[in-house]
Amino acid sequence: MHRIARITAVLTLVVMAVAPLAAQAAEKKVKSEVLMKVGKKVDLFHSGTADVKKEVCLKDVIPVYRETMGGGHTTVKEVGKVKVLAYKGEHYFEAEVVSGEIKVGDVAKKETASCLVQPAR
Repeated sequence: MHRIARITAVLTLVVMAVAPLAAQAAEKKVKSEVLMKVGKKVDLFHSGTADVKKEVCLKDVIPVYRETMGGGHTTVKEVGKVKVLAYKGEHYFEAEVVSGEIKVGDVAKKETASCLVQPAR
């Protein structure tokens, strides 16, 4: 009987200790989702190959897509547009959100070129 009481007490303490940690982890995940709205600057990461640099030009307005998984299939949906402002090193374009709401990890696509959207550095 004493053994069952001890096990129950230990399990209760473990649950009480772990529950706040799980709640904090969920809260941090929500806060870490960066949402970029109209007027915000973003960086577009690309492969650096000549065909991407040739296809994407300054002042181009490029649609941005988000892929979501659900029900065993992937859905691709247009979530906004960005305007290319400048070249930024070998693998980045500087751009500005001109419509929609864009998250980190969305993809800007123009014909065969794709760029990963990231917050501006």
